[in-house]
Amino acid sequence: MGEDRFERRHREDRPVLALCYDFDKTLTPDDMQAQGFIAEVGWDTPEFWAAANALGMSNEMDQNLAYMRMMVAEAEGRVIVTREKLAHYGARVKLFPGVQSWFRRIRDYGAAQGVIVEHYIISSGLKEMIEGTEMAKNGDFEQIYASSFYFGPRGTAVWPAQAVNFTNKTQFLFRIEKGVPDVNDPAVNDYFPPDQLRVPFRNMVYIGDSDTDIPCMKLVHANGGYSIGVYDPDSGDRKKVHKMMRDNRIKFFAPADYGEGGELDELVKAIIRRTAANEVLEQRYFAQRNEVAAADRSAAMTEADREKETLIASLESSRTFANTHTVIQALSQFDSWTDSQRESLFRIARRNKQVYWILKDPDVSAFYRKLLAGTDDPGEDGRKLSDDLT
Repeated sequence: MGEDRFERRHREDRPVLALCYDFDKTLTPDDMQAQGFIAEVGWDTPEFWAAANALGMSNEMDQNLAYMRMMVAEAEGRVIVTREKLAHYGARVKLFPGVQSWFRRIRDYGAAQGVIVEHYIISSGLKEMIEGTEMAKNGDFEQIYASSFYFGPRGTAVWPAQAVNFTNKTQFLFRIEKGVPDVNDPAVNDYFPPDQLRVPFRNMVYIGDSDTDIPCMKLVHANGGYSIGVYDPDSGDRKKVHKMMRDNRIKFFAPADYGEGGELDELVKAIIRRTAANEVLEQRYFAQRNEVAAADRSAAMTEADREKETLIASLESSRTFANTHTVIQALSQFDSWTDSQRESLFRIARRNKQVYWILKDPDVSAFYRKLLAGTDDPGEDGRKLSDDLT
């Protein structure tokens, strides 16, 4: 089937701030399955999760696939697992204070500041249950990325359609960044120039509660965005968020109280205001960089030279390892370089951590070794780079 069937979203005339949330114990105090379903199929909640975890461990099975298998198996003869039944359980899920009105309020506040606020769920829980919540029915979520079932011809759950675990959650952040929301759209792997990204990482907020959120938190935090750890406001237990702060996984933490005027409310509103101000500077930067590119074109640069300069600029501003590998691959197609271009590439390798930390990866190492071999005097950065590669 052609790729033109996929929805693609592009940069807006205003900055977009994506607020991404885990669900269980972030928006609700307990796992969603524990709030009705597990008891109805005759299990004690801790025993159910222990059995699901044991099933996964003994079969080298993804833990999310294990709990989904347990749900279907244990429901047999007790509960008919349909999309509607799971939505019914979702509608009964208890929420933290202020959650039901939070999404609309924050979206409205962003609009008043000139910022488009979008809400995304990225959860290992069940999409069908989340779709049963009042917020989902009100259209508060741009996308719900979560584990889900395939429902057969009779409408019953027969197989997992998606299994979202703590590591593959990160792919959805790249989908949001590039404006390719469909989970099957391969364009998530395409290279996008920095000024064409719909939601750059600096305009992302990830809100979560535990270790399963760490890959997303780390990715957002390391690339200029905002990771927020939340804790149960009733227990006040901050041990998890303190650990995440010590480990440099999060930038802020707050109680999971989403009420107006609360600590989390004020924190997110401050991020919205900062986003509005920061994007004025970012747009000026891209406008001036494009002006320079236009000047270069008018000076009759060759197409190859223009592409090299664009790629060098992209490498210098790269904030993810994945993007760095993509740009290196594009740079590797060229064989000739000016002294100025070599100096820039050597300097970037020494000073951009996204390049330096993966310098010995085969593709990056091969590119820079070839670049060094083609120059008689690599300069100080080049000589240090040569030492780093040995």
